[in-house]
Amino acid sequence: MSKALADLLFPHITKTPRDYFAQYPPRDLPVGAKVTRFAPSPTGFVHIGSLMTSLVCRRVAHQSGGVFFLRIEDTDKKREQDRSVEEIVTNLINFDLTPDEGYVSVDPLVERGAYAPYVQSQRVEIYETFAKYMVEQGHAYPCFCTEDELDRLRKSQEAQNVKPGYYGSWAIWRNAPLERVKERLDAGERPVIRIRAPYPNEGRVRFTDVIKGAIDMPANDLDSVLLKSNSLPTYHFAHVVDDTLMHVNPVIRGDEWLASAPLHIQTFEFLGLPIPAFAHVAPIAKLDGTSKRKLSKRKDPEANVMYYYEAGYPVQAVSEYLLNLANSSFYDWRKANPDQPYQEFPLRLEDMGVASPLFDLVKLNDISKDVIASYSAEQVYAYGLAWARQYQPRLAALLEADPVYGVAVFNLERIGQAPRKDIVNWSDIERAVGFFFDALYEDSIAASFPMPAYTPDVVTAVLDRVRAFDPAQTKETWLDEMRSLGETLGFARDAKTYKKAPDQYKGHFGDVMMIVRVALTGRTNTPDLYEILKIMGRERITRRMDRVAALISNP
Repeated sequence: MSKALADLLFPHITKTPRDYFAQYPPRDLPVGAKVTRFAPSPTGFVHIGSLMTSLVCRRVAHQSGGVFFLRIEDTDKKREQDRSVEEIVTNLINFDLTPDEGYVSVDPLVERGAYAPYVQSQRVEIYETFAKYMVEQGHAYPCFCTEDELDRLRKSQEAQNVKPGYYGSWAIWRNAPLERVKERLDAGERPVIRIRAPYPNEGRVRFTDVIKGAIDMPANDLDSVLLKSNSLPTYHFAHVVDDTLMHVNPVIRGDEWLASAPLHIQTFEFLGLPIPAFAHVAPIAKLDGTSKRKLSKRKDPEANVMYYYEAGYPVQAVSEYLLNLANSSFYDWRKANPDQPYQEFPLRLEDMGVASPLFDLVKLNDISKDVIASYSAEQVYAYGLAWARQYQPRLAALLEADPVYGVAVFNLERIGQAPRKDIVNWSDIERAVGFFFDALYEDSIAASFPMPAYTPDVVTAVLDRVRAFDPAQTKETWLDEMRSLGETLGFARDAKTYKKAPDQYKGHFGDVMMIVRVALTGRTNTPDLYEILKIMGRERITRRMDRVAALISNP
């Protein structure tokens, strides 16, 4: 009966699983090499959690001398979105996660690898071959239930207060005679293929998850769908077939699939296939008030990888942050290896947390500041300009107008043991150093000009001295001159002197320098003024002092 049923269901399938084992032989890899995969569905934007899983998968594979590949699980055609595949591949490439196999480029999409096709909708014959074999072995059967029939079944189970699902006596097609199946097929109906799970099944499934440790779960007793009526597989069946043929080990995936592990292990066993190691990754979470919840595609903009592009976080910063979420030891490794590429970090699946790691924007910002501070001025200019061209064209035009000046701006206090960390991400450039660019300086003083309230003659005297700035002077000489000017104008030499007799002075030396700072930048908080003057040069300094002189004469 089973052989006849299999031939009736799949008359066009002439191959056997053995043929595909020959087509996709074991990989020629070093002992201990891992084969991992990222297997997303093209149904929307790329989630930051998916990026973390990809980073983990690629690291595990490459540090062992193995292979990381991309497989597109496009079996949910109703939810599939245009160009989602291209977005997936583009994000992997952008984050230095280009797969070794599968789609490795876009426009056009280029597939590489000996285990092709890497798109599930192109592997239908393979799934049908394995499904036919399961039917032949008596481990699977066709089911012609409609949605209405399944809904009535669920309602009946609810009314009787029994476990919901398709199983045992509730599985009405489980033992249907061959003639009844043939009648439905002759009528043009197409069945789903369900696994024939033992029922009742009092057994247990025990295995060691690489991340979560010892797992002990009830064995599967539900007749779950393996192959849909359009011959596309469910995840459960595709995972078993594809991960076997592509020799994936370990299977690294989100822990939402842990509940399905008994079904998957049962399917491996029914097919006589080796069961791979599993590593179930906890999802990234965030605090919502006092409670912890999974980072949501609908609620949280930071769930979307595009958020990080638009905000201008460097790829390295996001990657290092995700590595820190994956293995908390990354922080100590980075301190001990400040100059090593993050790709060299020896990630351990065993060290990943069982609980969901918390997304922390403050921590991401700290890492991003450190990463940007480690870049040369030329790198900051190049990365910042590339981001601005896409997201802030006006800033891009200002940077492009004078590349030498732009690099000099970013080089401010970048050399030495404690480089400035005032740029959090590329969208932060205007806040951090926008005052260097005349158009942004004009915007700043038009919006707010916080010049200290001193008489015009005092401010004018300071402006005149700034106009005379000589870049050949040492910083100490310039500061001495400014201090002497302040004393001439009635300012104390320092704050300590001023505090002893505040009634005798207009202010102290810091107040004089605040006049310089506001006139030069339109701000009250800036990097070192001497360095700013050197970068700006005589012509720009003069223009700005003249602009301020006009402002104070025509308030």
